[in-house]
Amino acid sequence: MNENIGPVTKKEIFGWSMFDFSNSGYTTVVPTAIYAGFFTEFIVGKDSALRDTYWSVSILLATFIALFLSPLAGAICDLQGKKKKYLLLTCIVCAFSTVLLYFVGPGQVWPAGILLAISNAAFMLSENFCGSFLPDIATKENMAKISGIGWAIGYFGGLTNLIIVKMLVTSKSSQLDLFIHQNQLAMVATGVFVFLAALPAFFFLKERSQPVPGFEGRGLSTLFKEGLQRTLATFREAKKYKELFQFLRSFIFFYAGVAASISFAGIFARRVLKFETGDLVIMFLLIQIFAAVGSYFFGILERKTGIKNNILLTLIIWVLSITLIICLTPLANLFSVEPKQVFFVVSLFVGLGLGSTQSSSRALVGLLCPPEKSAEMFGLWGMFNRVAVLLSMATFGPLSDYLESITLACILLLVYFLIGGYMLLRIDMKGALKE
Repeated sequence: MNENIGPVTKKEIFGWSMFDFSNSGYTTVVPTAIYAGFFTEFIVGKDSALRDTYWSVSILLATFIALFLSPLAGAICDLQGKKKKYLLLTCIVCAFSTVLLYFVGPGQVWPAGILLAISNAAFMLSENFCGSFLPDIATKENMAKISGIGWAIGYFGGLTNLIIVKMLVTSKSSQLDLFIHQNQLAMVATGVFVFLAALPAFFFLKERSQPVPGFEGRGLSTLFKEGLQRTLATFREAKKYKELFQFLRSFIFFYAGVAASISFAGIFARRVLKFETGDLVIMFLLIQIFAAVGSYFFGILERKTGIKNNILLTLIIWVLSITLIICLTPLANLFSVEPKQVFFVVSLFVGLGLGSTQSSSRALVGLLCPPEKSAEMFGLWGMFNRVAVLLSMATFGPLSDYLESITLACILLLVYFLIGGYMLLRIDMKGALKE
């Protein structure tokens, strides 16, 4: 850690939070609210029996890339002591590949899938590098609070970009050519948004990490070799980081439920509830607002409940939300309303669960990792994150196609949340957090 830079300032925390703002603008619009439904309904086509599977394959490809690179890139980053360099690189790749989606039209499934995979993989890696700054700018006492502030500000990035996209995508799907062009323009706007919104992070965030002695100015091949050795050594020393690896194993299961919910929310709303783009924007605006509230509220609540109990509480919210989605039609009939209206209410619970689960999980990793290996440990978090996404995409999409019902497939999500919650419940955090 560089001791000569000076204390952390509010401006620096704001700059760091703005990277969450940028990232949320991407993940809300591209893999969640807008492009997911556009990809399955228009790029692949409504008549394809494999439209959910094609979407899953693209997410899986991105996940494999991030899965392989996350711990390795984190270890190299720690060796070089240049977190901002990798943060900038992943931001540029994510933004540029998103802009290139403008040139992809209906029927061009593989070009769209590959560009989506590249942008999504870059987004995933950037999340790791952003998270690795958390131990530098926060203490154990305010880790959850700072993480919560970052996620809360981040979700307003999703809100902002959704509003921008809503202004671009105004036509009904019956005006096919115009609708397709507007969705392509939305990808350009999103790519530009991602880059511009991240600029405060590069201006205000300070590089507090230092190169490992002996690795200053070393070539990429040397760094790659040493980074790989460090990563393998960390796995061999898993007992040394017992609580962290216990948490990461539970994280695989409950985040598999979160990942599938994020990736298929827009698809479910379009297909089952016949949402138009305007309905989707309203739904995701509600989700973003309540995710921001959940992130901030649970960050404050952590001092009273403890961070483990925070996450368990968020999993209860998720179980409730998924149960309501499965019972959507009976609930609508019971209250004599449209299923769409019930789903808007469920979106509020989804938002609370989404923001608080992600924020609390990141804060817990920050608490459990040694500062000198923060990029590597957050790389491991990213790797387990991608394993969770792999699990969800390899099972949920194909199961939905097999059952011919995305609603019935949601039962699988309940299983993931319950398994993850049970494994988390068995972790003793007192010894790990007492120092």
